[in-house]
Amino acid sequence: MCIRDSHGVLPALETVLAEPEVAAADLIVLTGDMAAGPMPVETLDSLVELGERAVWVNGNADRELVEAVRGKPSAYAISQWAAESLRPDQVELLAALPDRRVLELGRLGTVLFVHATPRGDEEMILVDSSLERWAEVLAGEEADTVVLGNTHMPFVRLADRVLVVNPGSVGMPYGRGGAHWALLDGESGAVTLRSTPLDATRVGERLLVESGFEEIGEWVDSYVTTIHSDAEALRAFAQAEGRTG
Repeated sequence: MCIRDSHGVLPALETVLAEPEVAAADLIVLTGDMAAGPMPVETLDSLVELGERAVWVNGNADRELVEAVRGKPSAYAISQWAAESLRPDQVELLAALPDRRVLELGRLGTVLFVHATPRGDEEMILVDSSLERWAEVLAGEEADTVVLGNTHMPFVRLADRVLVVNPGSVGMPYGRGGAHWALLDGESGAVTLRSTPLDATRVGERLLVESGFEEIGEWVDSYVTTIHSDAEALRAFAQAEGRTG
């Protein structure tokens, strides 16, 4: 299974980790952007407790936390605060994360896990991107299945015989509420997009109490109790992808 983009929203992450399929999973692939948010220290500690079941992949927000600690300020106040909150061992953990992992998962074949695309941790690729664009992004890759994201919107599609999976976001979803993740079953070859229900009000209340971020009230209003439109996000990301029409 794969979870990603928890963005330090520990209550959402804990709810997903409590799901029976997650609790029983042999491997849990964490494809980045896990800590940049309101409870970074506690979120990383929770994931470290998964031990050898966890397979870690770097994300752009993880990279930016390390850069902020090392002197390159983040453009986002919450990321800068999160970076300054991390313990040295947590900075070392994030700094050592690989940009990709490849696993052999039965009928799913060779599965490549990345944060954004195989070419970079910030690149945008969308469910409605053209086949030409998909061919460009996946060029040179020999994987049967590619798990990617960065857009916080789940989808499954084929791109010239390659199965592409975006699990969505645990902590900052676009379009629909809940904590989104993906179940990959190598035995059956099935991929299931999952959404764990969340009480956004209760999640926000806990963050207000437990996060030390000075602007946590505004952050909760923007990213927990408000779910941004997937249509608006797709339009914005399409421009970031380089579309002109």
